[in-house]
Amino acid sequence: MSTAETGRVTMDIDGHICTITVDNTAKKNAYTPAMLDQVAEFMTTYDETDDLWVCIFCSAGEHTTAGLDMPRFFGPTAEPNRRRPGLIDPFGLERRCTKPVIAVVQGITYTVGIEMALAQDIVIAADTARFQQLEARRGIAPLGGAHFRYLSRTGWGNAMHLLFTCEEFSAERALQLGFVQEVHPFGRHMERARELAATICECAPIGLRATKKAAMAYIEGGEQAAVACIPAIKAQVFATEDFKEGIQSFVERRKARFSGR
Repeated sequence: MSTAETGRVTMDIDGHICTITVDNTAKKNAYTPAMLDQVAEFMTTYDETDDLWVCIFCSAGEHTTAGLDMPRFFGPTAEPNRRRPGLIDPFGLERRCTKPVIAVVQGITYTVGIEMALAQDIVIAADTARFQQLEARRGIAPLGGAHFRYLSRTGWGNAMHLLFTCEEFSAERALQLGFVQEVHPFGRHMERARELAATICECAPIGLRATKKAAMAYIEGGEQAAVACIPAIKAQVFATEDFKEGIQSFVERRKARFSGR
């Protein structure tokens, strides 16, 4: 299968800074299983390379991602999981990166795009960014950490409002909610991420890593309990008629008609 059909992920190194770039612009950077595996491989390389101190995680083109390429993950055309065990999990549900990671978002930033951004440390957004956690409109539920990272970022009421309505929200709203830390004009947002990475590189890398590990230890208990719920959530929603309808409506590009069964 060609790169044009599957997308690709690259890693570039400039001094102590590495940039991991997702590139599937023909499909608004929709993720395939292979692309997620590549992100995990590169994040692991970053985490295990002593001379790399800061990572920028970004996407090519005008959009962060439209989400998963659904038929490649669910249903009869789902592709097998080929990821090597023990790699960094881009969603931070299993092994987490222990060094600073700056996520950069722009344009369409849906579902897994939000979850992977929130799994990193700092999020820089373009003013074009628009966000939507729309799994429930596809007959499933968020499985990449939204169910607890929304809570830690913005509190119960705001989190439930967004997760229950599946409505889209802007970069400015994301800044108000604490989902992103800075918003800049498109193009300038990537420059700002590089500036921020350079500033972080002025600090002692071992001290930064120790700081992140200590912060992770503080939140670990609650996150582990939330992560432990994911298999039960998956089993519950995947066994429903609404799940089948959600996938079929995605394939047919129409609004889903759910029955509550």
